[in-house]
Amino acid sequence: MAVLTRGARPRSRRSARRLAADAGLLVVAAAFALPLAWVVLSSLDAHADLRVKLPDGVTLSNFDAVMTPDITFTPLLNSLILCGGGTLLTVVCAALAAYPLSRFRSRLNRPFLLTVLFATSLPVTAIMVPVYALFVQVNLIDTMQGTIFFFAASQLPFAIWLMKNFMDGVPKELEEAAWTDGASSLQSLIRIVLPLMGPGVAVVTVFSFVMMWGNFFVPFMLLLTPDQMPASVSINEFFGNRGTVVYGQLAAFSVIYSTPVILLYVLVARRLGGGFALGGAVKG
Repeated sequence: MAVLTRGARPRSRRSARRLAADAGLLVVAAAFALPLAWVVLSSLDAHADLRVKLPDGVTLSNFDAVMTPDITFTPLLNSLILCGGGTLLTVVCAALAAYPLSRFRSRLNRPFLLTVLFATSLPVTAIMVPVYALFVQVNLIDTMQGTIFFFAASQLPFAIWLMKNFMDGVPKELEEAAWTDGASSLQSLIRIVLPLMGPGVAVVTVFSFVMMWGNFFVPFMLLLTPDQMPASVSINEFFGNRGTVVYGQLAAFSVIYSTPVILLYVLVARRLGGGFALGGAVKG
């Protein structure tokens, strides 16, 4: 009887801990789910407010009100140009920088990686003033290309760190076989390494795009012309000067604004779930 009692106590303790962990996870899930539920429900409610509630009647009037060139289409196009160009530049530069760090041994590798790691911790607000002064001198203020360059530069340190770690997982023996056939380092990078580390490239692409897509401060500081403002800045127009906000239209715009990021994730979801599976490629 005593043995059974002792065995029951650990099981009861484990059950209590599991229940506490489940309750904590439910609280965290609710903290994420409630704002999303508010956005979706308020976008379909003609009388939306700050409460999470079912709409009295489902309507698409909020979407009709924001689906105009000035409010939605032009800012979204600007966001796609800025974030797409910045992401492409980031991925290309990160791959070119990570390749020698992954494939060649040097005394400078570790100091360089530590510098890159330090650069990821720098807040954008700390460097914006000197960057703004520099952009004024080189005539990049209020230009799309200047904002793209800064987007890429701000995401490049962490992208290099991620790309290098993924590139380390590709066996070097595969490149050595290509080198034997006369391929150069750049050819082996493009034709062998990058195709085999597709999940890593997908991770860097999605991470860079999402971070740029939600960035408000950088385009707000570097762009001056209203026609060049991305959606992350134009969403500020929904907040009135006296605290009056049309919550339904704000929620509808938020749904539209989130759609490109969701579509990008869906497109690369298969790549994200893949692995290298190269164990058999270097045998024999």
